[in-house]
Amino acid sequence: MGKKNKRDIVHRWEENPIVDMGDLPFKCLNIYNAGCIKIDGQYLLLITIEMLDGRPSIFLATSEDGYYFRVDKDPFITSSKDEAFQVFEERGTLDARITPFDDDYYIIYSAMGRHGIVLMLGKTKNFTGFNRIGVISLPDTKAGALFPKKINGRFAMLERPNTGGNIWISYSKDLLTWGDNEVVFCPRSGFWDNNRIGCAVPPLEIEKGWLVLYYGVKETSAGPLTKMGVAILDKDDPTIVTHRSNIPILAPREPYERIGDRNNLVFSTGMILEGENEIKLYYGAADTCICLATTTISEIIEVCENSGGGEF
Repeated sequence: MGKKNKRDIVHRWEENPIVDMGDLPFKCLNIYNAGCIKIDGQYLLLITIEMLDGRPSIFLATSEDGYYFRVDKDPFITSSKDEAFQVFEERGTLDARITPFDDDYYIIYSAMGRHGIVLMLGKTKNFTGFNRIGVISLPDTKAGALFPKKINGRFAMLERPNTGGNIWISYSKDLLTWGDNEVVFCPRSGFWDNNRIGCAVPPLEIEKGWLVLYYGVKETSAGPLTKMGVAILDKDDPTIVTHRSNIPILAPREPYERIGDRNNLVFSTGMILEGENEIKLYYGAADTCICLATTTISEIIEVCENSGGGEF
């Protein structure tokens, strides 16, 4: 890892970005957001790439070291031609979030169709094939992330309905029928996340509860400003927020984060835990490239617990 930059809690790799348009074996309109997982020493990204026809698809990229990636020339998840799913995905698939669960890897992603945006759920065993399970949200819902274990005997998911800009939780016994929806936390007036928020990466279980990285948007005279923050949820009742950062852990500062198809934006859908403490955070910058930063769980918890109070 390169020299650390202390302006943020997470520390950018000095050779960012790790994937941009010049790294692709084809032409595209833009690149944004990457779910990620590490399997048997190999790093895998599921990158959203908007093709020349304007439709996004999800592409697999692989690496032996987590820094230099090879992107497949064919999409891993693209608009389905299956009659059961086609109407929901006809305008594109994007924003994959990967959660290991038992012997499978579950993937929640957003699908765009004539009825709006919905969350789709599928699974894979080895990332050589992908099986859709079904639609798991109402339109228009974004930013779905599955918890890596059951909570009180049920599957749990964080999501962001388009109304209100809040983070909700919902539960399911079978992964298809979801309900018992509750608001977990909301935008905060006067803070960096005062307009809308959403879950970034899938929740990570830590000793103190569930670590949740989330994105927050503040509207400014120059347009939206998207940053990332952190919260800790109670382990047994994740509707209870025990800590929440009053400052962002990552904000757009570098040129590749401030200038692109969507200016002033950092947005993540995946991180990898290295050992017991270090985190590799893969994030999209300005909807134009994929970048890498590192931090530790210890640093994030410290920021979360010492933010000076404020509403949760």
